[in-house]
Amino acid sequence: MTGGIALVQGASRGLGLQFCKFLVTSRHGTRVIGTCREPDSAAELQTLRERHPDALTVLQLDVTSQRDIQEAAHTVAQEFGHLDLLINSSAMLHPSGKGETSLREVSSEGLSLALATNTIGPLLMAKYFSTLLMKGRGMFGAQSPDQSRQHNAILVNISAKVGSITDNGLGGWYSYRMSKAALNMATKTLSVELGRGKGKVVCVSLHPGTVDTDLSRPYHKNVPMEKLFSPEDSVTYLIDNIDRLGMDHTGKFFSWNGSELPW
Repeated sequence: MTGGIALVQGASRGLGLQFCKFLVTSRHGTRVIGTCREPDSAAELQTLRERHPDALTVLQLDVTSQRDIQEAAHTVAQEFGHLDLLINSSAMLHPSGKGETSLREVSSEGLSLALATNTIGPLLMAKYFSTLLMKGRGMFGAQSPDQSRQHNAILVNISAKVGSITDNGLGGWYSYRMSKAALNMATKTLSVELGRGKGKVVCVSLHPGTVDTDLSRPYHKNVPMEKLFSPEDSVTYLIDNIDRLGMDHTGKFFSWNGSELPW
């Protein structure tokens, strides 16, 4: 698929940065908007913008700030008019950098910050960008057999398998698990509301696998090398998933390999 307008929230590093790299270099004609909390400090993202000034726009957006989200949505509406793809990528494991292993480590601060970043922020992104998504032109995802457009845009929330209540057999990681489980509920609820009417939006949660990023780095020694993905590999798998999405997939939770995960 070529063309289209995509916004990647959380684009300064990790998966978000790699989504931007992939889209501007591999999807000819696609306009990409990369957002992050401190653009001036996002060296790799700014270098990418300098190399692809016609393809990449960088905007300031702290996902924990409702005002930032609202202002960014206004800017995108003025400059682009619509969106075909929105990827909520930023995530926090815990303010300490490590997930809680027991109740002794649970704190109000940890829970609040994780929920603000992993759940509330993405839901507010959906709130303020939904009008632009409903005006999308269906440039991402699968087309129907008769080539008619069934959806206008796609909203992707990067979730995690540890957010699956059914799959939780180890416990721990209270803040991260709870925030991702809540994000999955937000995805499901959004799929109902944004699946009505003419401007339909496919809403999915995607699990990227265990990726070699700052978030997972404290746990790399426990992950077999064949199961630790580079950001490049993970994004390639996730884009393959996105390319197959249609209205029959909305409101679901998928792993990097395309298998459906239980809530």
